[in-house]
Amino acid sequence: MLKKTVSFLLVCLFTAALTACGGGSGGNSGGSDPILIGHEVALTGGSALWGESEQNALDMEIEKINAAGGVLGRPIEFKRYDNKADQTEAVNVANRLVADGVCAIIGPAQSGVFIAATSVTEPAKIIMIGTTTTNEKCTVDDDGSLHPYNFRTTIIDSYQGLVAANFAVEDLGSTKAAIFIDIGSDYSQGLAAHFRNVYTQLGGTIVADEAFRSEELDYRAQLGKIKDSGADLVFMPTMQKEAGLAMKQARELGLTCNFLGGDAWASVELVELGGAATEGCFYVNLASLEDPNLAEWVAAYNTKWGKNPVMPNPVFAVDALYVIIDAIESTGGTDPDEMAAHIENIRDLKVLTGYISFEPETHNPTGKSAVIETVKDGEFTFYKGVS
Repeated sequence: MLKKTVSFLLVCLFTAALTACGGGSGGNSGGSDPILIGHEVALTGGSALWGESEQNALDMEIEKINAAGGVLGRPIEFKRYDNKADQTEAVNVANRLVADGVCAIIGPAQSGVFIAATSVTEPAKIIMIGTTTTNEKCTVDDDGSLHPYNFRTTIIDSYQGLVAANFAVEDLGSTKAAIFIDIGSDYSQGLAAHFRNVYTQLGGTIVADEAFRSEELDYRAQLGKIKDSGADLVFMPTMQKEAGLAMKQARELGLTCNFLGGDAWASVELVELGGAATEGCFYVNLASLEDPNLAEWVAAYNTKWGKNPVMPNPVFAVDALYVIIDAIESTGGTDPDEMAAHIENIRDLKVLTGYISFEPETHNPTGKSAVIETVKDGEFTFYKGVS
C-alpha cells in the first residue's frame, strides 16, 4: 500500500510539473491549462515608473491575445513579482519564477539586475529576454561565451555610447567633455566607457572623470571639479533621480555647459527633481512616443490606462512577449532548447517596434535604431532619429 501511495504521489508531482508550462517539449500536453510566462519587474523603488508601464503594456496585450484564443489554444498567464530593481531581490524572484514553472521570463529591465538573475535562470534552462538591458554582458561574457537562454529586444551600450558621442561632437560641437557616473551601476560604467572611446576617437578630450555611489544625493564636490575643468559638456549615464539632482546642483554652482545622458533619463522624475536646470538637456532614448509606427498603440494604452506609457520599457517588453509567443507557436511547445534555437534564428518577425531579427552569436537584435530627445518647456520632446 505504501509503495502504491508513493508511486501515486510521484505521478501527481510529475504531472503538475509538466502542466505548469506546457509540459516541456510536449507543449500541448497542458491541454487548456495556461502557459505561464514570468515577469521580473521593478514595481517599487526608483524604477517603478517604468515597471508599472511594462506591467500595464503586457497586461493590455495579453488581454487581446487571450480574447483571440490564446497560444496553441491555451491562455497566457503572467507570474509577476517585484524585484525592486535590486540584484539580490532579482535572484529571489528568479527562484520563485522557476518554482512556478514558467517557460520564459520577460525582464529584468536593468542590466546588473538581469545579470544577477542569470545565475538562477541559466542552470534552470529558462529563456530570459531583457527589455532595456543594454550591457553586452547580459548575453555574452567577457570571454566571448554566450548565455544560451538569454536574449534582449533593445540596442546595446556600445551603440548607445556611439550615438551619444557622435551627437556630442557633431550636433553639440563639444570638444571638452566631463563624465559623471554611478560607480555602483553596470549600466552607468558600461555606457560611459563606450562614450569615452568614441568621443576621443572623434577628437574630443575628456577633461574630468568623476563618480558617485548609488543613493548618494549631494554631488557638489564632484561637480565643482567638473566646473573647474572647463568642460563644455557633461555626459551623465545615470538614473533619472541622480541626473535631475545633479543638474540642479550644477546650475546652482554656476555650471553652464550642456548635459547629455542615456535612456535612463526618460522619466518625469528627471524634470520634477531637476526643475528648470533640465531645460535643454539631451539624452539618447531607445524609442519615442512620437514614433508614428507606435501612434495607434500609444493611443490604445492611453485610452485604457488614462496616461501615456513611460518609454522605452513597455514597448520592448511587448516585443519580448511576441518573441516568446512566436517561439512557442513555431516549436509547438515550450521546450527551452527548441525555443532558444528558434529565437536566435528569428528573421524579420513583426513586433510592436517594427521587425526584429537576432544574431545567433550574440543574441542581440539587429537593425535597431535610437532617438535623441530633449527637455523643452518642461516636457520631453523628440529631437532627431538616429539609424
